[in-house]
Amino acid sequence: MTITTEPLTAAAFAPFGDVLDCSGDPDKLINAGRCGRWHDRARLDFDVLGHGGISLFRSDAASLPLELTLLERHPLGSQAFIPMTPDPFLVVVAADRDGTPDDIRAFITAPGQGVNIGRNVWHGVLTPLAPPGLFAVVDRIGPGVNLEEHHLPQPRMIVRG
Repeated sequence: MTITTEPLTAAAFAPFGDVLDCSGDPDKLINAGRCGRWHDRARLDFDVLGHGGISLFRSDAASLPLELTLLERHPLGSQAFIPMTPDPFLVVVAADRDGTPDDIRAFITAPGQGVNIGRNVWHGVLTPLAPPGLFAVVDRIGPGVNLEEHHLPQPRMIVRG
């Protein structure tokens, strides 16, 4: 089975989380009018035992076509990926059908876009498409098992749209 990438848009990504970008006019101007603020752009969602934290990730770059074999989800909290370079990255997400991923979709970000993947949403692993693959990640820190992995019975090939 083949999955064709699509551009990342807020409307297409809405079932899975939030697109983080500076589209449209800023919500307010701050710093004596020198800075536009796009306010409260993502729903951070953590269970009561955890708290939000910021970590830095560096991941090896991948290229398309790419064989997809694994999806994961985090039942205790959302996870935001904010690139620290202007390079695109691949975002793979899927609906849930009876506890397993279904209807897998793949998005390619534009420069200046990040994502906030909703709590308990199936997604692929961090996949930058160019080095150095450096990201700020806002996610849940705390006790408990916050990772569920699903190995696909048949790999899927992701190709550029």
